[in-house]
Amino acid sequence: MNQITISNITVDIVHKNIKNMHLAVYPPTGRVRISAPLRIDDDTIKLFAISKLSWIKRHQRKFKNQERISPREYKERESHYFQGLRYLLRIKDTNGRGFVDLKGKTYLDLYVRKNASFENKQRVMNEWYRQELKNILPEIVEHWEKKISVKVDFCGIKRMKTKWGSCNIEKKRIWLNLELAKKPIHHLEYVVAHEMIHLLERNHNNRFKNYMDNYSPHWKQIKDELNRIPVSHADWSY
Repeated sequence: MNQITISNITVDIVHKNIKNMHLAVYPPTGRVRISAPLRIDDDTIKLFAISKLSWIKRHQRKFKNQERISPREYKERESHYFQGLRYLLRIKDTNGRGFVDLKGKTYLDLYVRKNASFENKQRVMNEWYRQELKNILPEIVEHWEKKISVKVDFCGIKRMKTKWGSCNIEKKRIWLNLELAKKPIHHLEYVVAHEMIHLLERNHNNRFKNYMDNYSPHWKQIKDELNRIPVSHADWSY
């Protein structure tokens, strides 16, 4: 991967077997990447980047100003989120396998062995988040498969550093960020729909946006909401 610098901004360059150049600014730090066709040289890419400089700076400011959630320590009465709602953590002792239990609309009880390590508490929480996503995803995926008229062969969950989701078009395989378990359900649905529409259009071009407008008319508003909600400092570092 090559890099160029414009106006003190480092731009990663990735050459691919594609037709057009694509510019992206990634959270949380505003990292800039340009995907370029194999035939395009760095001078041409630099001119393209310069022409998009104001757009790059605008998006970097947005990420810079976005609120960050400090790293979780898994301590009593610490705030944790599930499906967009805030819960207070309570640590409970158990002699068996660790688990999580929601208590009404206020408390999230984390059952672990006495004096459990930070890593163990984090593992139990992440396993719970993963299972909760797995419980609701089949219905969401089926709904959007019917609505968009596509078929997904696999939908998985993993911790992702810079994306809410990804789609392997050839294998019809979708991956979703584990962090989505903490977000409202309509944010999860937006990401699922977004990745599924890539099965109809690979790139984020006007055709893709037209599909989004057709199948999810409020997608721009939801996208803005998702980007405004505080992101996890720990999970989004790279």
